[in-house]
Amino acid sequence: MRVLLIGGTGLISTGIVKHLHARGIGDVTMFNRGQRENTIARDGGGEVRQITGDRTDFAAFEQRFAHEKFDVVIDMICYTPQQAESDVRAFSGRCGHFIFCSTVCTYGGKIPTNVLVDETFPQEPVSEYGRNKLTCERIFLDAHAAGRFNATVIRPSCTYGPGGRLIDNLESNPSTWDRVQRGLPVLCSGDGLGLWVATHRDDVGKLFAYSADNPTTFGRCYNATRDRNFTWRDFYREAAAAVGAPAEVLFMPADWIVAHDPKRFNLLHEITRYHGAYSSEKAKRDVPEFHCEIGFTEGAAETLADLRRRGAWRDSTGDEMYDAMVKKALAVGVKPVRL
Repeated sequence: MRVLLIGGTGLISTGIVKHLHARGIGDVTMFNRGQRENTIARDGGGEVRQITGDRTDFAAFEQRFAHEKFDVVIDMICYTPQQAESDVRAFSGRCGHFIFCSTVCTYGGKIPTNVLVDETFPQEPVSEYGRNKLTCERIFLDAHAAGRFNATVIRPSCTYGPGGRLIDNLESNPSTWDRVQRGLPVLCSGDGLGLWVATHRDDVGKLFAYSADNPTTFGRCYNATRDRNFTWRDFYREAAAAVGAPAEVLFMPADWIVAHDPKRFNLLHEITRYHGAYSSEKAKRDVPEFHCEIGFTEGAAETLADLRRRGAWRDSTGDEMYDAMVKKALAVGVKPVRL
């Protein structure tokens, strides 16, 4: 099997390559700009062929693959309808199976009556990111229906692991874990009882790798999350355990937090303030190899250690806005909850 990975050095991509090689698939190519650290070999993914280029240069991208065929193409960095349309032009008749990395953000923020969001849930995204991904999904599924290639859509949720960051409830690159280590109070929105799910990159990568050239997945969409959905209180407690210190958490309204800096706290504004619990039963049914094995505290410790290794650990000293927000909360009588 010949596999092309568009992207390849990102978080989930590393897990995909690891599991492709575990399947015995040695002919793996990745296409990207070559600007990020490639940790695939170091992280146990084996060797891959590298093609360097810019997929937003549509003419050059499509010409590069005009005379090459792949059994499977996995696009991890398609974010706009224009990029999706370029994929269809580039790979129609030139690949047997096209897998698109979408997102659970295509579902939006409504809370379902049955608690867990599965693939039948109405897609009403609240963010531009989610709306663009949904449009891309439809472009690829239309191409599938037209017989251009077999298409599969996979929707990860919060994914973490080496090479990435460990979010908190407020932002994608938080100073929270440094504050926990220093024994300082941290913030979380609401009462901390909102549901969430976080899945390690290697477990998510397994679904992509074992979906490849699996006819059962053709024309279908799948959530890619672990079984365990937990509260934000659980998230902070277990991430703090990975840090090695308890978390002293101040619970404040989401609107109050976002109002201090809507740009900085955009993750909270658009995503984490909403219900985020998902079912991946359909994926486990159709791809039996997909089962999540990495516990959150274990994976969080691995991720935080990698942040330090890369010099990407976010120091909380000098974060005057966050300090001021904590002081405001304490001043009005909010008591930290130890987790």
